Amino acid sequence: MSRFKLSLVTVCGALALAAPALVTSVSAAGAQLGKWGVELSGMDTSVAPGDDFFRYVNGKYLATVTIPPDRASIGSFQQLQILSEERLKTIVSDLAAKPESSLSAEERKLRDLFDTFTDTAAIDAAGLKPAQKDLDYLNGLQSHADVARAMASVRMNTASVYNIGIGVDDKNPDNYAVNLSQGGLGLPDRDYYLKDDAEIAKTREAYRIYLAEMMGLAGMTDSAARADRVLALETEIAKVSWTRADRRDADKIYNPMPVSALKTLAPEFPWDNFLSETGIPLTRSGSERQVIVAENTAFGPLAKIFVATPVSTWRDYLVVHYLHSFAAYLPAKFDQRDFAFYGTVLTGRTQQLDRKTRGVHLLDRLLGEALGKLYVARYFPPESKAKADLLVSNLLRAYEADINTLSWMTPATRAKALDKLHRFTPKIGYPTKWRDYSDLKVVKGDMIADVQAATVYEWNRDLSRINQPVDRLEWGMTPSTINAYYNPSFNEIVFPAAILQAPFFDPNADDAVNYGAIGAVIGHEISHGFDDQGSKYDGKGVFQDWWTKEDRAAFDERTKALVKQYDAFEPLPGLHVIGQNTLGENIADNAGLAIALKAYHLSLKGKKSPVLDGYTGDQRLLLSFGQVWRTKMRDNAIRTQTMSNEHTVAEFRVIGPTRNMDAWYDAFAVKPGQKYYLPPAERVHIW
Repeated sequence: MSRFKLSLVTVCGALALAAPALVTSVSAAGAQLGKWGVELSGMDTSVAPGDDFFRYVNGKYLATVTIPPDRASIGSFQQLQILSEERLKTIVSDLAAKPESSLSAEERKLRDLFDTFTDTAAIDAAGLKPAQKDLDYLNGLQSHADVARAMASVRMNTASVYNIGIGVDDKNPDNYAVNLSQGGLGLPDRDYYLKDDAEIAKTREAYRIYLAEMMGLAGMTDSAARADRVLALETEIAKVSWTRADRRDADKIYNPMPVSALKTLAPEFPWDNFLSETGIPLTRSGSERQVIVAENTAFGPLAKIFVATPVSTWRDYLVVHYLHSFAAYLPAKFDQRDFAFYGTVLTGRTQQLDRKTRGVHLLDRLLGEALGKLYVARYFPPESKAKADLLVSNLLRAYEADINTLSWMTPATRAKALDKLHRFTPKIGYPTKWRDYSDLKVVKGDMIADVQAATVYEWNRDLSRINQPVDRLEWGMTPSTINAYYNPSFNEIVFPAAILQAPFFDPNADDAVNYGAIGAVIGHEISHGFDDQGSKYDGKGVFQDWWTKEDRAAFDERTKALVKQYDAFEPLPGLHVIGQNTLGENIADNAGLAIALKAYHLSLKGKKSPVLDGYTGDQRLLLSFGQVWRTKMRDNAIRTQTMSNEHTVAEFRVIGPTRNMDAWYDAFAVKPGQKYYLPPAERVHIW
């Protein structure tokens, strides 16, 4: 699950301890997977659960499933993703069949944008002409001040050594803030430039060739030498960039300062040119505007690199990154070459998604709530929302019971933790207030202009409200997204409609199965409010310390042990999980599963769980958890995710949490000597 900083909140009332059941029994209609919710045929029972629980649950599935050529992985998430894509294509197809006069303004924009994107013959025929004005502008930059202005171009979405955006002020979550962070890299992480192992060196060389060939396709001469200079520039940027582990530390990346101090922090950079291009007003209520700088110690070195690099190299850098940003809207030779690196080299895919599937992804990205409104009307009935509301309330009750019994937490911190929990805001399915796209103009047949108009629309929307109270009803995911998130600034958990279906939630499945699937997902998102970073925000979403020193120290000791555990996991030979980088997600995985089990036990109200096909309730819950994460990934995708993403790969999202649960050892008779056995004293229990 992803963790976002967004802007919404409502207050939950006090919670009782008894959790009602989801369904009274397994429905006669039958579960979508197996008889009661787990596909037993996908298991490999020749593997001992204690040696590899991931393969015990999913081994036969993994041995027989084939990853489609246009996917980096296949499994529960991807199969739901494919279902969501097919549904969106049906919606768009139905729009195309409707008479023009019956289409709403939003529906017409959706249809026109989709038709323009899928008309590849017209895109090929136009060549570089739609982009030529932008390319001429970038090739005509004469000074570093010009380069800084171009780096801030909203319309062209250019690459920059500094990223700028408008978000929520962590310490004043009723206010918007201007946020600045390090940028400048074309590869997923700084380590791709700095590590020397064979696979990374191979990827780096492929990137150098990619840069040269993209320039060559655009008619640029001496492209190999130009690519060398761009790669050398990005390598210098990587050297001064922060690690991902440091970049997720809320204490380190909250550095508010007035614009004048920003200029002092990085004096070589032409901030006036950069900021004027964004249109951000530099005063507020007569005072100098504050900005929040993330990787503050990188800003000065980045400015020195900026001014030491010739303008000619910056021109090439901006052009090749522009071509990457707009490759999907340019002739096929650009699109295919861009995919050959970012799709094949980095993720192992050998084939792009078909154009119509990519088209609905584009609509979801640019007009997501207009499309989502149609998705919800067709595929998310009110009863699904009601069932999801019940699930969330059950998990919150279980969390309250857990906090009340934590042995390592003192009463002072416990009271604050409970206050935070009671203030959690669940958001289920879709927004209560839909986005207004009236100001977004879509011109059929002008692909690049339409994409740029959508980018400018979003920026102007943020800009228009920069001095207004934060919109707490806003969502950070569209309803058709297979995901969920926690927003610490507004202490909310958000579950889009599309994830609230099998195998995550099936009303005809056994209760234990639903708790092990969507229950663990809900528990995961709640747990982000109490992970190593989310726990730094109070119940009102304010970034401030609410812990006693003793409790924080006890918490940190447990998280250090978890980091050590995950550091030892090795998804590919020689490639280890970065425990500190993935800590927040790992805490949420461990706590989410533990809370899901507690919620299930509360739902039984003292009754004994039934045994189905020889499996106890605890076994079914844990099998369901393992099934949700069943995933087969390409090696390239495993490497990219491990090096550049805060989520551990699926295999260890199953193994890591289960081996820390006492109930897992009891349920599957896990014994000393088995690969993932942990002595009781080494099992990490946080929440």
